[in-house]
Amino acid sequence: MQTLVICIDRDDDLGEKAKVISPIIGREDNINAAVKLASADPEDSDTNTIFGGIKVLDDLLSRGVDAEIVTFAGDKNIGVVSDQKIARQLEAVLANIDAKNAIFISDGAEDETLVPIVQSRIKIDSVKRIVVMQSANLESTYYILKNAFNDPKISQTFFVPLGLASVIYAVFLLANYPEGAIIGILAAIGFYMLYRGYGLDDMSAVYREKMKDSFYAGRMTFITYTAAALVGIIATVQGAVTLWAYYINGGVSYYGLLTLVTVFINTSIWWYVAAALIANIGRVLDIRISGKPIIPYTSPAFFVISMGLLFWGASTYLLSISSVVGDAGIPDVSIQYFVYSVVGAVIMALVGVKVSASKVAKVEVKLTAKENNKK
Repeated sequence: MQTLVICIDRDDDLGEKAKVISPIIGREDNINAAVKLASADPEDSDTNTIFGGIKVLDDLLSRGVDAEIVTFAGDKNIGVVSDQKIARQLEAVLANIDAKNAIFISDGAEDETLVPIVQSRIKIDSVKRIVVMQSANLESTYYILKNAFNDPKISQTFFVPLGLASVIYAVFLLANYPEGAIIGILAAIGFYMLYRGYGLDDMSAVYREKMKDSFYAGRMTFITYTAAALVGIIATVQGAVTLWAYYINGGVSYYGLLTLVTVFINTSIWWYVAAALIANIGRVLDIRISGKPIIPYTSPAFFVISMGLLFWGASTYLLSISSVVGDAGIPDVSIQYFVYSVVGAVIMALVGVKVSASKVAKVEVKLTAKENNKK
């Protein structure tokens, strides 16, 4: 085969709305899928993308070019999860179809972010964007806003902060503490912006996918990841309760922001370490059950313990020298704890590096053996 016409549905409207499983290969199957999607949601632009791909396919066939059309769908969690699904589908199709080049069909800039992923696996000769011509009435401001707010990607970004602010304000009013509403609203919106800004939503989506795969595959990681999440919640609550106790006794003006943050870290750090170790134990157990050696996969545990020692030692010493925290310990003893924790952290890190290096060495040996076998 010479040319592959590739249509992209990055947010999996085909699966979510039309219940069609991708990849969709062939002209007839793509027409049927487009009709099902149009019946489920006549306003979805992916329908036009598929029909646009079919038109390109027909033009190629009429010129005697050996071509085929394939539609790939990702996931409603747009980002890492959806792109990985499309990449896996593309690799599976290319393993069975010997295509020389491709024509990329999209309905906008969002789908075209997949161009580098596709191009890394097959040569792309052309990128065609399908633009739907609308009447003047449909292009009105009301229609644009209505459809924008119906889009989950836009509505979640716009409505979630407003919803959080409204709920927090109502809770503080109910508790007869309206002064705290501003603090709560700013904190909630701040955490939400950090959550989206650092891409934690993509990480959460990946975590959910791993949890779902672990559940259906009957892996230990489902139990250990759940336990780790619960321990992480306990760590956060434990630190927050201790911090709140200091806050209501003196507030930021008395203790200082750095002291309160140090109190939170000192109280919760070993809980977070326990959560990370529990998650790693599940992964190690699954690898052991699969019959693979587990030693190379224990290196994260050493680094986690190393970080725990550093944060615990530093926070203990900082609290001991604070003039406003009286029960944090003697500074001379705390500095010894800090030194011991640094030494212990370095030792644990070196052990982790040694274990990780053994894993890399084994991989290099396997690669060398494969190259020698090919020769």
